[in-house]
Amino acid sequence: MKRLFTLAVATLSLAFLGAALPTGNAAAQMAKDLVGTWTFVSAVDVQKDGTKVDRWGPNPKGILVFDANGRYVLVITRSDLPKFAANRVDQGTAEENKAVMRGLIVTFGTYSVNEADKIVTTQIEGGSFPNLSGRGQTRIIKSLTADELRYTNPASTIGSTTEAVWKRAK
Repeated sequence: MKRLFTLAVATLSLAFLGAALPTGNAAAQMAKDLVGTWTFVSAVDVQKDGTKVDRWGPNPKGILVFDANGRYVLVITRSDLPKFAANRVDQGTAEENKAVMRGLIVTFGTYSVNEADKIVTTQIEGGSFPNLSGRGQTRIIKSLTADELRYTNPASTIGSTTEAVWKRAK
């Protein structure tokens, strides 16, 4: 009887352990789990000297969309961007344009997922910072649940490492 109990416990333990460990199918699920619309929560930029920068200010806004066909769009903006006095997009003053460029990032293009390394690579086709067009950027997935995405951007547009948090749009 003791042997039967030990065998049953060992069998259940292995079954439970097997269910708890990621499998190839679970890892392959990451790309599917990214698909959808995410809203921006926060990002902390860490400079090479360890200094933390809050580039987005209070109540930032943003959206990140990954579609099932390998296309994406990312928009992050400060909530305190100045209104243009001229009320025309093509007539901003130098100061207004500078504030907008410092408080906005937009990119769009294609993306691919490296499941094994938990890396999303975007191929940027265009956006608010022309220097990124035609280049790739990587995001290292720190955690991905049904409702939250956390990643590290090891090379942000301001030369820092960025830790970003997004929530699934409802």
